[in-house]
Amino acid sequence: MEEYNSASRNYKIILSVLAILILILIFWLFIQRSQLMKLVKGKEVEKTELQHELDSLMTEHNNIKLSYGALSDSLKVKDSIIQNNAVEIRKLLDTEWEFNKIRKKLERLQKVAQGYVRQMDSLYTVNRELSAENDRIRQEVKTEQNRNQSLMKDKEELREKISQAAYVKAYNVSAKAYKLRGSKEQITDKANRTDLIRVCFTIGENPLVPSGNKTIYVRIQRPDNVVVIKSKYDTFVFNGQTLPYSLREDIAYKGKAMNLCLDWTKKDNDKPAMKGRYLISVFSDNTAIGEGSFELK
Repeated sequence: MEEYNSASRNYKIILSVLAILILILIFWLFIQRSQLMKLVKGKEVEKTELQHELDSLMTEHNNIKLSYGALSDSLKVKDSIIQNNAVEIRKLLDTEWEFNKIRKKLERLQKVAQGYVRQMDSLYTVNRELSAENDRIRQEVKTEQNRNQSLMKDKEELREKISQAAYVKAYNVSAKAYKLRGSKEQITDKANRTDLIRVCFTIGENPLVPSGNKTIYVRIQRPDNVVVIKSKYDTFVFNGQTLPYSLREDIAYKGKAMNLCLDWTKKDNDKPAMKGRYLISVFSDNTAIGEGSFELK
């Protein structure tokens, strides 16, 4: 009986010791779990901070690309490096807890991104300087083109003035009507008595006109706008048009002034002259060189 009681006491002592050990183990596990939870929470906070830094870095990087527009295309290789490193860091954040390793990669990425910004600023400065230089060159070219156009215009105007000046002119164009009595001529202003019309004018002096033979055409236009002619074959070309003429005279022009008078004589079968104002036009070298008028009653 005493042996039974002794064994029972020993058993109770062992159970008590085991219970105490179990309690100690539970307490230790509780402390370890608490520390682990704090560690996990700290890691989560650090992970969140790293993710925030990465997101901020990439947001700033993408905004810089947008702000520089097409200029950022010249740094595509460096942009690709930055994007690939960002993807790698995100994967590490999702799969690993070695945040020191991740932080080092993030710091290297920040340096690469800063270098990207410096290069972009440098490219922008160079591009702005080149643009300013191009604008200056374009302005100089435009100014030179305007100057050349002005010179060409002045040259063309001068050529036109010389061209306009390089022909003879007929001054003091006048005409008188005459009544013929045998060999005598009597001035008249009566249409029914007119037998002859004498057109007189002065070919002016012009040193710009080369000396040589010239043909002078005179058109006498009646009040009904019909040109008085001697023959239907009496025509000349003026500005691409074939025109009838009343009188023609070939002269040897020597650059000096000369007086001319040309006579138109009515034929026996011609009708009497019309009453009204007649227009006289003088032409030479495809140019109208003078005009005048007279009137018959």
